Amino acid sequence: MSIPFWQIIAKGVKQSSTNLSYDYEVFSADNSSKKELQNTIKAIKAKPAGIVISPTNSSNCVTVLKLIKKANIPVVIADIGTDAGEYLSYISSDNFEGAYKLGKHLTKFMKQKDITESSVGIIAIPQKRANGKLRTAGFMKALKEDGIKSADMRQQVDFSLKETYLHAKDLLLAYPDMKVIWLQGSDKYRGALKAIKESKREVHLITFDAEPEFLELIPKNTIVVSGMQQPFLIGEKAVITLDKYLSKEDVQKHIELSVLAVTKENIDRKMHLIKRNVLGIIDEAK
Repeated sequence: MSIPFWQIIAKGVKQSSTNLSYDYEVFSADNSSKKELQNTIKAIKAKPAGIVISPTNSSNCVTVLKLIKKANIPVVIADIGTDAGEYLSYISSDNFEGAYKLGKHLTKFMKQKDITESSVGIIAIPQKRANGKLRTAGFMKALKEDGIKSADMRQQVDFSLKETYLHAKDLLLAYPDMKVIWLQGSDKYRGALKAIKESKREVHLITFDAEPEFLELIPKNTIVVSGMQQPFLIGEKAVITLDKYLSKEDVQKHIELSVLAVTKENIDRKMHLIKRNVLGIIDEAK
């Protein structure tokens, strides 16, 4: 589990499991559909009280849900949704609205910089994922409302630093008028910044999600705005939802959490939420 976002969801699962006196085990698919199926079978054989899953993509989730249903185990989906299938509850971020707000912050910034005639390049998470589609749609709505062009999109496959660097470099070479790159994730932001620096152009970076370093980079405008999901809270609520079901309480079919649009102007006001719910830094957030 190399991507910090999933590590923080796991911390939220651990927090709620410990508080509610459940044992827990974490399996990582490492973005492999084959390994995801293997992990699902292992989890089912362990006969747990419930399963929390964040699938590799929304189409593969359908198969996983069929296996879990056959075993008669309640399942909560966290973050990445499914194309079909039965589940107890789905805990997600409001990806459409979060990306829309991110886009509106960006267009405001571009107006202030007088660069609205330029374009915005996108390095996206896989668009086979339901959350990826929603992020793109919300962001594009904001750009369209303010008459700003999208340069092009490159989709991540292996989520490596090299891949992000090459995508950013490719966009910079192909679109000399581009002034902004939107990275639909956060942990490989260094790849995008490296490509921007090498281009010797004034190109701005915005992201979805956050890393601890962003607490320093956002105030400097190195990252202009970040749409921060709340992965610790997603993990917490997933286990709490399972516990409610096991306690014969009603549960919501879909719980949608807000995405924080963080800029240098508001980062101090949102710091408590960022440390706890975004970065999973519990002790400092108290």
